[in-house]
Amino acid sequence: MPKDAYDAIILGAGAAGLMCAAVAGQRGRRVLLVDHADEAGKKILISGGGRCNFTNLHSAPDRYLSANKHFAKSALGRYTAQDFIGLVDRHRIAWHEKTLGQLFCDGSARQIVAMLLDECTAGSVDLMLGHPIADVAHDGTGYRVAFGDRQARAPALVLATGGPSIPKMGATGFAYDVARRFGLKIVEPRPALVPLTLGADDLLFRELSGVAAPVVASAGKTRFREAALFTHRGLSGPAILQISSYWRHGDAIAIDFVPDAAPDWLVTAKRTAPRTTLRRTLAGALPDRLAETLADRLSLPGELGAQTDRRLADAGRSLAAWSFTPNGSEGYAKAEVTSGGIATADLSSQTMAARRMPGLYAIGEAVDVTGWLGGYNFQWAWASGWAAGQAL
Repeated sequence: MPKDAYDAIILGAGAAGLMCAAVAGQRGRRVLLVDHADEAGKKILISGGGRCNFTNLHSAPDRYLSANKHFAKSALGRYTAQDFIGLVDRHRIAWHEKTLGQLFCDGSARQIVAMLLDECTAGSVDLMLGHPIADVAHDGTGYRVAFGDRQARAPALVLATGGPSIPKMGATGFAYDVARRFGLKIVEPRPALVPLTLGADDLLFRELSGVAAPVVASAGKTRFREAALFTHRGLSGPAILQISSYWRHGDAIAIDFVPDAAPDWLVTAKRTAPRTTLRRTLAGALPDRLAETLADRLSLPGELGAQTDRRLADAGRSLAAWSFTPNGSEGYAKAEVTSGGIATADLSSQTMAARRMPGLYAIGEAVDVTGWLGGYNFQWAWASGWAAGQAL
């Protein structure tokens, strides 16, 4: 085989690209893995506070968003969280479980990148870092990729360059441009797992910057119970990041500030402690600053005993479904992932191959499959990369 000829060229040395290259290489394929970044796995390195939340024990297709909710089933079913844990264990990387099935390295995210690079070495993968892609073309017999002052060709090309989230790390919509060139459709990309911003109507809540509380955040029928964090621009924290993937501009989100309270809990509080105030009652369940702000907004001055049952019941309902209408999000700069991307209708769920463009594959975040917060997106990267690597 000529020096510049490969069985497959993979664009993007992130989680999905590294997995795909390692799997294909170890199956005897001659693989070239190219990335414009000077280091492999940059998003892996910053994930999980530097400890990489590398998968989730509860990974299942219903925890992923896509225009085709069934698309992820095949790959996730054939390469599971337990399969990746097995790989981590074989490389003797110590790990631990945090809340909600999230798995992290005991040490550093660098261990995961080193593991994947070792797997690529075992598959004799040619890795080219710091090489921006100048051109991608199909000459009728295969794909030609120009990078730096070099060219390479292969009958198979894998798009693994992710989406535009976290542009300061070099993330772009490159995969979408290449996909469009070869006739694939794109589901409109948007920031996901992203803090939401509030307008002037909710200015009072923006002044609670730094206050966090356990809540239930809802958008439509979707609900997440985790912490919410007030910021100087709006709302963040795990509950908000999760719900942001389901939120659409102009829609309201609802926050239940007292998820464990009975519907008539304030009426009951009036019976048991009529001399106390709403603010003091709320302070028993919420951080002081938040309790004060909510009590001011509800405008029930004086003692609980002076309030009618109806007004207290109304206040309880407000606390259980406080409506915010974000005026936007903090965008790709703060988004952990990109929702949307290369349309799954144009891809095989078994192999990640394009249906109408021979030899073209798309994997990972570049595809219209977006997981929940907490290791789900890494599991999609591993599973989709493995599926394509098995097919190359």
